[in-house]
Order: sequence, then C-alpha cells, then structure tokens
Amino acid sequence: MYVDMYAESMGTRTIAVSDDVYDRLRALKGEGESFTELLDRLASRPPLAELATLFSPAEAAVLRRSVQEGRARSRTRREKMVRP
Repeated sequence: MYVDMYAESMGTRTIAVSDDVYDRLRALKGEGESFTELLDRLASRPPLAELATLFSPAEAAVLRRSVQEGRARSRTRREKMVRP
C-alpha cells in the first residue's frame, strides 16, 4: 500500500490506496506532475453527463442504438458461453 502526503497552506490529507490503484495512477501521472496535481486534473474533468450536450438529438439516437445493439450482441455471446 502506498501513501502520498502533500503539504500546502491549505492543509494536508493522507490517503491510502492499493498497490494496483497506485500503479494505475502512477501510469497516468505526467512527467514532473505530483500526485496532487494528477488527482486535481482527474477530478476537474467534466462529468460524463455533460457529453450529452455535444451531440444533436439525431446523433444521440444513433449512438444510443449502436450501444444497445452492442450490448445485445454481448448478452447473446455470454448466454451461449453459459449454456452448453
């Protein structure tokens, strides 16, 4: 388990993460970027729901239909694997 501490005038917080999570965060971290800067960057990303405003209603319908079809294909493949 890894622990990262960051001190600044706003105070400090200590968080504990599993080795797996630490490795994934370290892989996302840019050169010279602190873990605090990385977490700030990741937390500052817009929520996924805001992506909905990027598509017209027609484009959203096409995307929704494509996702539904992909899920149906996955469900069919999964059912074939479970049933001999």
